[in-house]
Amino acid sequence: MIEFQHLTKKYLGNIVAASDVTFKIAAGEFVALVGPSGAGKSTLIKMLTREEMPTSGRILVADRDIFQLKDIELPFYRRKVGVIFQDFKLLAKKTVAENVAFALEVAGVAPAVIKKRVAEMLALVGLDRRPNALTEELSGGEKQRVSIARALVHEPKLLIADEPTGNLDPVNSWEIIELLFKINKSGTIVLLATHDKEVVDAIHKRVVTMKSGKIISDEKDGKYVL
Repeated sequence: MIEFQHLTKKYLGNIVAASDVTFKIAAGEFVALVGPSGAGKSTLIKMLTREEMPTSGRILVADRDIFQLKDIELPFYRRKVGVIFQDFKLLAKKTVAENVAFALEVAGVAPAVIKKRVAEMLALVGLDRRPNALTEELSGGEKQRVSIARALVHEPKLLIADEPTGNLDPVNSWEIIELLFKINKSGTIVLLATHDKEVVDAIHKRVVTMKSGKIISDEKDGKYVL
């Protein structure tokens, strides 16, 4: 369970990026977070990953206020929050397998465990036949699959997909969405932040809409309406 409780974020100049944001995400839920540029989606995500601190309010994850976590606890929290981005953020000169393994290597995981986990993740995203390909040689859809595999290596309880289809054509976009459905069915919460109206209207999932830093609608099986 994730609870956003009266979350407000103000930047210098009294710019309000989030204003009294309050809603819950249940275990195993799939939620689309939508809204125009500047609506506050990115700020909300940065607070959820603890890259930003709020001006006021709380985020509870499994009943714990993440803003009260100590510095030593943050790496363990972030390993349970996978994030994928529109621009993939891959290491271009490394192979598919090396990109996925990197997050585990940084965490000091044993080589045998890394090898097994990387193989499992590449099979999940359909890249088990291309472990040694350089990521710069891949298509956009394949790069996003590598990004997803990397985000999942720590078996996160939450996967944040920040505009994951923004650089993809319609066919690849839908393949990525179907992969997110598959991940969600395994029990992982998926929070999909997107501008893609066609995707949002087609997936028939809960839609939380932001505008000017506020939640203006929260609809089960909602549509992208602004």
